[in-house]
Amino acid sequence: MNDLTAPGAGPPAVAPDPAQRLSALHATALAGGDRSRLGTKLPARERLALLLDEGSFAEDGLLANALDEGLPADAVITGSGTVDGRPVAVIAHDPTVKAGSWGRRTVDKQIRILERADRDLLPVFYLVDSAGGRLTDQLGFHPGPRGAARIFHLQVRLSGRVPQLCCLFGPSAAGGAYMPAFCDWVGMVDGNASMYLASPRIAEKAIGEVVTLEEMGGARMHTSVSGCGDQLCADDAEAIAAARRLLTYLPSSWRERPARGPARPPARTDWDGVLPASFRSAYDVGAVVDRILDEGTFFEIKARWAKEIVIGLGRLDGHVVGIVANQPKVRSGAIQVDSSDKAARFIAFCDAFNVPLVFLADIPGFMIGSVVERQGIIRHGAKMVAAMSSAEVPRFCVVLRKAFAAGYYAMSCPGFEPRATIALAGAQIGAMAGEAAVNAVWANHIAAIEDPAERAAFIAGRVEELDAELDAVRLADELLVDAVVDPTALRGELERRLAAAQGWERSQDRRHHGAFPV
Repeated sequence: MNDLTAPGAGPPAVAPDPAQRLSALHATALAGGDRSRLGTKLPARERLALLLDEGSFAEDGLLANALDEGLPADAVITGSGTVDGRPVAVIAHDPTVKAGSWGRRTVDKQIRILERADRDLLPVFYLVDSAGGRLTDQLGFHPGPRGAARIFHLQVRLSGRVPQLCCLFGPSAAGGAYMPAFCDWVGMVDGNASMYLASPRIAEKAIGEVVTLEEMGGARMHTSVSGCGDQLCADDAEAIAAARRLLTYLPSSWRERPARGPARPPARTDWDGVLPASFRSAYDVGAVVDRILDEGTFFEIKARWAKEIVIGLGRLDGHVVGIVANQPKVRSGAIQVDSSDKAARFIAFCDAFNVPLVFLADIPGFMIGSVVERQGIIRHGAKMVAAMSSAEVPRFCVVLRKAFAAGYYAMSCPGFEPRATIALAGAQIGAMAGEAAVNAVWANHIAAIEDPAERAAFIAGRVEELDAELDAVRLADELLVDAVVDPTALRGELERRLAAAQGWERSQDRRHHGAFPV
């Protein structure tokens, strides 16, 4: 005899209706957790709604941990959808569920969608808002072959195969901070986003440092000091809009080329007063970019960091190009340690996704002095040169006013096989500027001239001779540049040369890769 047939037992329990049970489980998973702590943040599913085309999202693993009432979808939403009709994979952490922390199923869901992205060559959008690994489930997420390490392994494997774009809305803590680090672009929401290997509380306990969250790993710090963030965004919607826009400049995978868009005229065509005659005078290279690219198409990257160099994507006669430009209004445009890294990473990114590069050179050279030597300017500069030299996409070098010393090399000079080297009228190219060279070569002779007027006349004469030697027309006479043009003709010159290079192909017999400086 059992309890169901014992005298006085009640009626047998009625099994719940499967459809009703499933509906309730779905509703719980879709609802997520407690939204009261979101503040200015959007719920994870609203973020996805802004990112993806309406009705395109196919979710995986909605019922992960469905039998645990406190872990709807196990704190992460994964699946595929479309952005402007293009298939993509998505990972979206849900901060309302255990602060978006990672457990075994959270990690497995992310691994599965990344494996699919690798198999099907899908661009990946990471909507990151996570407190890191769930310490109550360490064996589940940390040490094993299907642990968090595999997420990073897959991100590295996907690098250069498909675009990986990250919108960072909240924390990305501890080991999880490497998820944005492996992405091609990171947009960080001001006041909410953060990246750090250890929180301020842990830092204080472990090493005695007292620091705020913003100082440790906030959005403003990472977009201006460390360079880990690419764009500072006002809110969630702005970050998502920026990521969507960036995808329009990129192919879906390395096997494709960026789609050509409608051609537009540049925002400005007047060049009067744009380029000062004196090489010592500063100006904003953005004014040159405005006169070269199609209006409204420049998407600047890392604008707040290493400002002496400007990088970004834009369109030239509808074709996508990458811009690498010295910025004379910041540190005279001399390449520093951080700007070397900034340019090197961008050049490799463009080469990976078949984006031709336009270098706008107005450079006195690499920065000199004991400070940068101790920081390793030589190896950092070599990193930029190595990335540029290895890029197989069409490259074009434009000398705006001056290009001196090894800085000219880093900006894709003729020795690195650009498709063309173009100089504006009046530009100078050489190992050293005329005045500096005179003072270096004739230092003893100059010091021996007692009469100030005679000394000034000697210097002026030698400078004039050297300036003539460095002049762009003189170099064109020697076939050391391909064209010398008036600024008003520059855009047209680039349009024709870019069109002529559209049939470019990668070589098939290259080595796997070099061992680059780091």
